[in-house]
Amino acid sequence: MKIIALSDSHYKFHCTDKADRENASIFVSFLNQCLGKYDLMVLSGDIFDFWLEGKYTIVKQYFPVLCALNAIKEKGTQIIYISGNHDFWFGDFLSEYIGCKIYPDGFTLNTDGKKIRFEHGDTRTLNDLRYQIYRKIIRWKVVRKIAASLHPDLALNIGMLFSRSSREHTDNPALVERKSFGLKNYAKRLIEHNRADIVVLGHSHKPALEKIGNGYYVNCGDWIKHYSYVEIDAGNPTLHKYNKESNQS
Repeated sequence: MKIIALSDSHYKFHCTDKADRENASIFVSFLNQCLGKYDLMVLSGDIFDFWLEGKYTIVKQYFPVLCALNAIKEKGTQIIYISGNHDFWFGDFLSEYIGCKIYPDGFTLNTDGKKIRFEHGDTRTLNDLRYQIYRKIIRWKVVRKIAASLHPDLALNIGMLFSRSSREHTDNPALVERKSFGLKNYAKRLIEHNRADIVVLGHSHKPALEKIGNGYYVNCGDWIKHYSYVEIDAGNPTLHKYNKESNQS
């Protein structure tokens, strides 16, 4: 089986500067080159900077990414979407109209003699109690119902404020190091206890491929600075960086 995993593109509905617009274009270009190349695509969270959908509405600015994902699915690639800390209020659009399988926390795949664990990673960091409390509250059904009851423009503007605050909090170098350390330790525990052979995470925005015992810890990185992604081909993980200049990877 040939698998691709990617995370943390933080595709925005409010591209207010040149860098945001360029990153959005690069990400869509990359997705368009994935047609027919993989058996499975794993979107390991924070693909969208903020996700909100109503009974009859989705965010129109996400149309290019949604079209690209639909084309990938139509070419025979199964798509699994793991909720991140920015995209989690999913309704039925991605599952019913795109055909994604949604996992709120992660999933384990057994293939090619390997047990592979995929997660976003936001629950595996260290010394981040405030976020863990926030995560439990923001995912309550009643909070989602309140957000859905608001006018979409108002709800998105509120979500944009939360999203910006989360990104600025993440940019703290000390916090990034704690996140990276916690993610690696979590992968190490799974591998040492024979609960996984390969652990694929995101969240830290720091691409990594490290051998731990008989297994591997892999971090997808991001599509803001690194333009990185993971391939697992016949049970062998590799880390890649997309060449945004030549549109070659």
